[in-house]
Amino acid sequence: MASQTFQNDFAQRGTVKEVEEGSVLMPKFGEDGLIPCIATDVETGVILMFAYMNSEALTKTIQTREAHYWSRSRSELWKKGESSGHIQKVVDIQVDCDQDAVCLIVEQIGAACHVGYYSCFHRSVEFGASLDMRKIRLVKNEDNKKYDPSLVYGAKDK
Repeated sequence: MASQTFQNDFAQRGTVKEVEEGSVLMPKFGEDGLIPCIATDVETGVILMFAYMNSEALTKTIQTREAHYWSRSRSELWKKGESSGHIQKVVDIQVDCDQDAVCLIVEQIGAACHVGYYSCFHRSVEFGASLDMRKIRLVKNEDNKKYDPSLVYGAKDK
């Protein structure tokens, strides 16, 4: 389970009306202590990445105006760009009507994707190519990587 250390820093969930139309942040973290988060580019509106936040990540993001996330694979808090220098400066934080999802509007410094592309969403499903779902192809949205991940993170074992 993700760290719940900062859970009490946010207001308690109120009535449906307070949550859906009120002016107080009352995020709904899942049973795992996480809330889904999308990051989009402030200039282009391009979806850059999807990640999760725990209460500590959301708190630090609000306090520093730089994106922080919770790594489910490493079970740790991480600041976007801490290793790569490709930080996300937060311009706006939006929550959906149920306050169970977050959208960061960011100024992306460098690339968002850890494999070198500007956006983690650098591929699209190719429609109509096959009716066999096991053979659906992905096509590139971005032609060139913005950086070589092996130079930033080192060679990864496969």
